[in-house]
Amino acid sequence: MLATADAIIERLADTRGLVYRYQPDTGVDGLDGNEGTFLPCTFWLAQVLAAGVRSGEAREVFERAVSHINDVGLFAEEIDSKTGEQLGNFSQAFSHVGLINAAWAIDQAESGYHAHKGTPAENAP
Repeated sequence: MLATADAIIERLADTRGLVYRYQPDTGVDGLDGNEGTFLPCTFWLAQVLAAGVRSGEAREVFERAVSHINDVGLFAEEIDSKTGEQLGNFSQAFSHVGLINAAWAIDQAESGYHAHKGTPAENAP
């Protein structure tokens, strides 16, 4: 799981540390226009890092994503990698669910709960 997270960071993260759904230069979606980083993917990465006992890294990814929230506390689905502007469907429930799940996973990791065993992380192998 963590090797996959590392590959995502290496291959799909932009310079801000936000995550694309796919490498945008491949044109895989066949649509005109630019692809922004995808907030649900970024929040999923934070959640996976927290579950993998890398809560400090998870919090950094989470906070970078959250820094793009608008003035009324809402997210679109994408963030423009160059400008930081929100793009795509707005407001996007998918992004907000990712936010909640990542926040919960980080809180659990930082409070010592080991998600795989249901026990404090210090007792984990």
